[in-house]
Amino acid sequence: MAFPIVASWVPSDRKPRVFVCGGASNAGSREAETQVRQHIADFFEVVDDASLADLAIVLGGDGSILRASRELSTLGIPAVGVNLGRLGFLASVSPSEVEQAFGDVVAGNCRIVEHLMLQCTVLREGQKVASAIGLNEAALLRGAPFSILDIDLHVDGDLATTFSCDGLIISTPAGSTAHSLSAGGPILRKTLDAFVISAISPHTLTVRPVVDSSSRIYEMTLRETTAETAVAVDGRVIANVTQQDVIRVEKAERPFLMIEVDGQNDYRSLREKLDWGGRIRHKK
Repeated sequence: MAFPIVASWVPSDRKPRVFVCGGASNAGSREAETQVRQHIADFFEVVDDASLADLAIVLGGDGSILRASRELSTLGIPAVGVNLGRLGFLASVSPSEVEQAFGDVVAGNCRIVEHLMLQCTVLREGQKVASAIGLNEAALLRGAPFSILDIDLHVDGDLATTFSCDGLIISTPAGSTAHSLSAGGPILRKTLDAFVISAISPHTLTVRPVVDSSSRIYEMTLRETTAETAVAVDGRVIANVTQQDVIRVEKAERPFLMIEVDGQNDYRSLREKLDWGGRIRHKK
């Protein structure tokens, strides 16, 4: 959900305290980062401890947002994403927009959007062996010798189906424009309370992505396989698994909060970041 920032959120007697994380990943972005950090100092009081901050500013690209979301969601601190990379679907404020954006945040002319996060747990003989929260997706992925996987999916304890595929992705709305989209999944509005289940290269043409409630519990298990198989959360491997393991995915306890200013919306992001339009244009 999204809601306006109330006046009490913005301190009246001091600059808002901000925790800055991330940064430029290449030399070409460092000049832009220097300029952005100067604007941050003009509008905010920078602190080194995230628990003391009123908000966070994440510099970089979507990878920086994914890494920061785990800590910031736990603390309940809203974040502004400043894009120093290429795509910047989540980090949507460009360096040329930061002065206006930071002014709007300080004035309270902005809104907080709650991004659903997922909790992925690997259970072995009923015991937890790995766990992670993610903003984008949990994926069960095959490795060498790259044979096809047979994956049973249970939803709230009931068998949904068995997928014969290269892997299975359970994605949040934020992650619907990431790996899930590459696997043919739909794009979800980021405030929806739902997950997307997308098979990677399914063996059967009748297999299609499914959108279901995030209030359900999803469990993936492998049938007998010779492939090395791993579970990754937001692209980070958390465990290698076998047919004895259960991979459980459910809604995380807390969402990730992001601050949006006027002019930012889902359809603008689709048009500008994914080049989403009504006709094919030839670029020079």
